[in-house]
Amino acid sequence: MIPVDEALSIALAAVPAPQAEERALADALGRVLAASAISTLDLPPFDQSAVDGYAVRHADIAQAPLDLPVSQTIAAAARAGTPVLQAGTAARIFTGGWLPTSADVSVRQELTQRDGDRVRILQALAAGTDIRRQGEELRRGDTIGSAGARITPGLLGAIAMGGVCAVQVYRQPRIAVLVTGDEVAPPGAVLKPGQIADANGPLLQAHLQHWGYTQVRLRYVDDRYDSVCVALAKAFAEADIVLTTGGVSVGDHDHVPAAAQACGATTLFWKVAQKPGMPLYVASTGRSQLFGLPGNPASVLVNLLVYVRPALARFEGVQTLPAWRRGRLATDVRAETAKTLWLRMREATDDGGQSMLRPLGKQASHMLSNLAEASVLVRIPAAADGRCSAGAIVEWSPL
Repeated sequence: MIPVDEALSIALAAVPAPQAEERALADALGRVLAASAISTLDLPPFDQSAVDGYAVRHADIAQAPLDLPVSQTIAAAARAGTPVLQAGTAARIFTGGWLPTSADVSVRQELTQRDGDRVRILQALAAGTDIRRQGEELRRGDTIGSAGARITPGLLGAIAMGGVCAVQVYRQPRIAVLVTGDEVAPPGAVLKPGQIADANGPLLQAHLQHWGYTQVRLRYVDDRYDSVCVALAKAFAEADIVLTTGGVSVGDHDHVPAAAQACGATTLFWKVAQKPGMPLYVASTGRSQLFGLPGNPASVLVNLLVYVRPALARFEGVQTLPAWRRGRLATDVRAETAKTLWLRMREATDDGGQSMLRPLGKQASHMLSNLAEASVLVRIPAAADGRCSAGAIVEWSPL
């Protein structure tokens, strides 16, 4: 067995190199920028009013209150050129309207009184009041989103404001999921004697969908060596990342490692010093990477979060590892003497703002029901005395 951190390092080093592609901005949400998104225009694109009101010259309202004739109306719409304001007049203007030449104050409507074709300015205002200057937010050529940034709804909106309609992003991985085991029945199937309803397929698909990965192929494979070979060969041909569940331990029907090697994959490691999820098998064809996950659902969950998710992000060009958070154990928990122990817990913040972690029952590797309450996966380091005391600071990651 190898340590958790060594296993993660090996797995990430073997992730196939990311590939860039151009995507319409409307289809780029959640993707990672392969090249910086650059503004094609100034923001704002011209001097404009920040309010509904009247554009005036500061010099003309220094002795306010006073009346000025209204010379024109400027709506928030395109114009052939910059409007001109004559000295001693006011221009009716609306939010976003193009500020006329020589105007340097936008007087909000609440500070005026309109009477026909004249307006009374009720108080003097400083030059620049309620004016948005051209380029005060961004200049043409400025970077809006840097390469390596994941496109959030907010970033997408900012890129759109910069006049960008298409971006270079990293291609998302094509993912194949193979659920092995004669005892496993797909959702909705009538259970035969000795069979169990599959949780692994739905669990993997749900997490992948939640993370934004939609190119996922799911197949069920029986426990015959030839069947596993055929399924793996097809998966390697179709996918960048291949996930299998079951078939990686030492039983007579655990065919995944041998079948992977028969399909040309090179074993990177097999078995990690962790519980649950010890018999994790990782291999690579150079073009595709295989994560052979143990069949117990809790083992699938642990390896998915700890190893697969960072590998998927690495495929999309995200080089940094996800940051583990730190919290304090609310109660004593057992520890393994030579393995990392992964426990599902509930995290809450105490009155002092400290993250407190509360263990839950039903932690066996075949159990998932505590996920209805669990919010975090907690890393309990190996301890010679087999315990981790209440108050200890440990690392955790959101589920």
